[in-house]
Amino acid sequence: MPQPNMQQMMKQVQKMQADMAKAQEELKSETVQATVGGGAVTVEVTGELVFRSITIAPEAVDPDDPEMLSDLVLAAVNQGLQAAQELAAQKMSAAAGPLAGLGGAGGLGIPGL
Repeated sequence: MPQPNMQQMMKQVQKMQADMAKAQEELKSETVQATVGGGAVTVEVTGELVFRSITIAPEAVDPDDPEMLSDLVLAAVNQGLQAAQELAAQKMSAAAGPLAGLGGAGGLGIPGL
């Protein structure tokens, strides 16, 4: 079994680290939106899972049914978080390159990883 080229392996690891740092930096400025209730509630979330805004349409505010608005906000927040997590996972997976998916360490020429 051939021995892994340690110098090549270190270069790949350093590139991956740089790519991941760049992806994390990009996530700070990238946002996703989630809208529920036919536009009643919209949230905007960064790739770092920071909420930038929550917008509630005036017609969504019914004083006789505050639970409905609460449910819409909760649904929008959860969808926004999920979308932001998916964005982050895509960015980080792309940055990991051949190491993506844990079994990818074999891309470094290390048997059994």
